[in-house]
Amino acid sequence: MQHDEVIPILDFGSQYAQLIARRVREKGVYSELVRPDISAADLKKLNPKGIILSGGPSSVYDAGAPKCDPKIFDLGVPILGICYGMQLGAQILGGQVKPAKAREYGRAKLHVSKADPLLKGMPNDTTVWMSHGDQICDLPPEFEAIATTSTCPYAAARHKSGLFYGVQFHPEVTHTPRGEQIFQNFLYEICKCAGAWTMESFIEQTVARIRQQVGTAKVICGLSGGVDSSVTAALLHKAIGEQLVCIFVDNGLLRKNERDLVEATFRQHFKINLIVNDATEQFLSNLKGVSDPQEKRKIIGKEFIEAFKREAESIAGAKFLAQGTLYPDVIESGHGYAGTAANIKLHHNVGGLPEQLGFELVEPLRELFKDEVRRVGETLGLPENLVWRHPFPGPGLAVRVIGDVTPEKLRVLRDADEIVLEELVTHNLYRKTAQVFAVLLPIGTVGVMGDSRSYESVVAIRAVESQDFMTADWARIPFDVLATMSNRIINEVRGVNRVVYDISSKPPATIEWE
Repeated sequence: MQHDEVIPILDFGSQYAQLIARRVREKGVYSELVRPDISAADLKKLNPKGIILSGGPSSVYDAGAPKCDPKIFDLGVPILGICYGMQLGAQILGGQVKPAKAREYGRAKLHVSKADPLLKGMPNDTTVWMSHGDQICDLPPEFEAIATTSTCPYAAARHKSGLFYGVQFHPEVTHTPRGEQIFQNFLYEICKCAGAWTMESFIEQTVARIRQQVGTAKVICGLSGGVDSSVTAALLHKAIGEQLVCIFVDNGLLRKNERDLVEATFRQHFKINLIVNDATEQFLSNLKGVSDPQEKRKIIGKEFIEAFKREAESIAGAKFLAQGTLYPDVIESGHGYAGTAANIKLHHNVGGLPEQLGFELVEPLRELFKDEVRRVGETLGLPENLVWRHPFPGPGLAVRVIGDVTPEKLRVLRDADEIVLEELVTHNLYRKTAQVFAVLLPIGTVGVMGDSRSYESVVAIRAVESQDFMTADWARIPFDVLATMSNRIINEVRGVNRVVYDISSKPPATIEWE
């Protein structure tokens, strides 16, 4: 999609590159990650309002360290170098970089030594987050320092033309409390952006693009009840109305009342043409006696494709398949950068379906981060409980019943899981956690029920906090809430006599147990 204002970010391998892109977008300007070696000519085609050079783990004088095209400094648009990006820019423009006496990692006090548009509105002394082993020892000609730390004389510097700025710290991380002010200043004081990137404008442009792409053909969308597929369906429905057909496969591994929620939302609220395929029997009979997690996933994936295919083939005039691919999927596939062919990581539900059915893909969310998808959902009028849903795995409860899957185990887990979520919502913790669920363990333990000993199942509660799901910490749910969850599960769910709480972080543990 062509954007009026773009800030390309040259990604030199920083663990924070996606965070920089999100910070820029939060300020109302579209940004995208591009290859570090993108040519100045390709960069110019994007019509950038400004350019950001990210940090990175390399040292500028390492053999094989990523470099950028020196001609980008002649494009006449403002450039902001962060950490490695600052050092690389300074080196290209004639400065000297060398290893610092002490590697700086962690919080440092920044002192603003010269008034400047980049640091406008910043206090004279503020905290910033450092993470570097090298630093600039000689500034290039025509450069001046604008901020210092006790160990870094050029913690922020600029070219006197105002076309190159560099900061030796990371303004994108939350440990730099005034970092967002630096992005605000770069975008609006220096690049003179108008701030046209809103979810309303995104919806408007995407609706026009979908109409142009699909014409009068029918589009099939696989609904899972998750945020991404729900927002994809709502966006397509706004664009093409009755040309959209949604397919929801009930694999018998869903949460309690999941199917009812999807049917109510999409049939009654949005009046979308929804086909529900109840494939519970096929899924459960194929899973019978299977304990290996990878085997379970394979069976479910294969059966899903078969069920979806059967329904899709019966829809006359369908030429397109809609998928809820997001921007992080595009980046993680390694091909999401401007100027390279897009090879997208396929959505867990759809697998190789486009090729098998000869469909073209429609991916309306492929430019968005998860928080932006939720904002689109809210703008389109999706119910709050759907927009803010925690992620749910493609294989459903099959990977939360550890060991083989039976209808009885699914009943126990569904009932326990519903209690966990009910209490989470009741205590206003749902939006404060990233993912919370129950897991049924393949062990029995001794308990006392009434006057007799019992030998019954164990339920584990897993609750995490996370920004991006690449890392996660266990959530500190108050003990009284956990006590209520435990008491209710043991009293109300037949077959459970013990509840445990998972206090492992990711890494080394994963969020899901299987």
